[in-house]
Amino acid sequence: MEASYKSESESEAWPGTQRPGTGTVSAAVREHLRKLCLREFPCGAGSWNKSRFLPQTWRTWRELVPKEEDVVSPGEETVEALLGLVRSPHSPWALLNDSNAEDSFLRELAIRNPLMITDTFFYSYFRSLRVVDKEVTLVDKDLLKFLKLEELVLSANRIKEVDATNLPPTLKVLELYGNEISSMECLCAHPPAGLQHLGLGHNKLLGPLESLYVTADHWPNLVSLDLGFNDLTDLQSMVASLRTLRHLRLLVLQGNPLALVPYYRGLTIDSLAQLCVLDDITVSPNEKHLFRGLSLNGDLLAQEAQFVVTIGNIRGVLDTSVLDPEPGPEGPFVAYSYYVTYDFVRDEEGEAVEDTGELAEIVKPSPSSELLVEESPEEVGEDVIKDIVGGVTEEVEGSLESEVEESGESELSVISGPSTVLQTPRASAEELAKLRLRIDPRLCPSPGTVLFNTTHKPWAEVIPCGYEMQHSLRDLVPLKAFLLAGTTVTIVEEKILSWPVVLPAVDSPLSAKRGKGEKDKKGKEKDRKGQGEKEPAKEWKVPKKKKELPKELRQDPPILQDSKKIKKVAKKEKPKAVNPIYESDYHPEPLTVEVQIQLNQCRSAEEALRMFAV
Repeated sequence: MEASYKSESESEAWPGTQRPGTGTVSAAVREHLRKLCLREFPCGAGSWNKSRFLPQTWRTWRELVPKEEDVVSPGEETVEALLGLVRSPHSPWALLNDSNAEDSFLRELAIRNPLMITDTFFYSYFRSLRVVDKEVTLVDKDLLKFLKLEELVLSANRIKEVDATNLPPTLKVLELYGNEISSMECLCAHPPAGLQHLGLGHNKLLGPLESLYVTADHWPNLVSLDLGFNDLTDLQSMVASLRTLRHLRLLVLQGNPLALVPYYRGLTIDSLAQLCVLDDITVSPNEKHLFRGLSLNGDLLAQEAQFVVTIGNIRGVLDTSVLDPEPGPEGPFVAYSYYVTYDFVRDEEGEAVEDTGELAEIVKPSPSSELLVEESPEEVGEDVIKDIVGGVTEEVEGSLESEVEESGESELSVISGPSTVLQTPRASAEELAKLRLRIDPRLCPSPGTVLFNTTHKPWAEVIPCGYEMQHSLRDLVPLKAFLLAGTTVTIVEEKILSWPVVLPAVDSPLSAKRGKGEKDKKGKEKDRKGQGEKEPAKEWKVPKKKKELPKELRQDPPILQDSKKIKKVAKKEKPKAVNPIYESDYHPEPLTVEVQIQLNQCRSAEEALRMFAV
């Protein structure tokens, strides 16, 4: 029987049931039977079929004469007519759309033989009970009245503990998916000895002690076990306990933090030789061969997960430099660069990241921006940050950590080991604390995460990032939570304005006089040459250098802007006859970036031992 009504709030409360959120299994079953209306028209016994159920002593001799079934007393309905009322989808007595075959059978039985519909019949008839999403919190002792119950499904309720003494000993299937059970200990007090399938997925099982409750001492006949999508972390202890279940053939552990380690599938398959299906994937003979012998060294394997983040090409970024005017001698000189940021979970035990040839750094401000904060911290919220969307962050109060070092070719590589906090100038700390209330919260990474970014690249139609970073993490529970929440990937445009520290010198009147004197001198030399006088030897002069831009520039703090916002700004401010890309029929290329986050998995026992043996 399946309890398939929508919710308690959509129907009248059944007398005797408890309030929503404190209901029992038996109360939910009674409420479902009440909604089937098994004792009301057209079911049950009443004026519509009373002659069929009169006692023999009440009938006259004429009523005892055999007659055709379709001939009934006036005011009564035939059995076929009553069945038509419950079978027709247009009938007001039709079942709900989500009713099952069991409900239809009970209603037809209540029409054909309503005298059978008693409590004794129910307790001896049902072999399966499905009470799904009914706000049930308690498995009560009334379940013991179901003498032949073999399947009990209590999924999507609010059960925190199960009193195993209230479970019928005849149970073979028990499903408790989507509840709030934090430990299997309650089930092991008096488990049904003949249970063959146990489903505890999508609960709150947590801690290494849970492996103590999945042994043959508690479940000697278990064939199928589903513990998926909990918070189990100790793979070695779990497979050691599961090895005692000699009849186990189907196992689900996916969705747990322990399934994130690269050797998870190989170690599980080699430890449970009789296993046929793991995480809904059939165990092949080739897998058993590749991971043969891995379980003998399972205790030597480090419990850590490895992810590789790859960022490829950026497409669809508009060249906003065409909107800037030509710089004059006094500046400003504008420089643009583009990069991609993403946040990733921080390992509390110390994150180890490996450099693969490209820059991998945590976003931090340039020294010039720190200096400016000291001088005028009030301008940080207005000038430093210009309309940033989606996860771009700048260092505030030393909240970000840096893991970079400089090499001989001005490249940066990530250092493995503990991170160091970037210090903030003391003079600006108080002002930054005040400004933090005005800064968009998306400028800072989520709690427990670190912000990474690619190298800064100049504009191009296709901007190649060529970024690859490996993250190794040992704290698996926060890692699972981070993966469920997802990361934020942002394409950032950085605009830096530079100004001359000392303005270029302007020609003075003295230089003009000096020029006039040189002209007079040249005239005298020409006259002397015409009179035949000997020309004095020429003096060697150093050629004058061309006028260059000042070498020392003062840089403003970078202006960061999300590339999505750049497209909107460019669309709103279309210059006339500046660039053909701003014509009305122009459709910019969608802004895209190639990002891949891949979980490392070992393909053989040899690879697992080589990479993760302690």
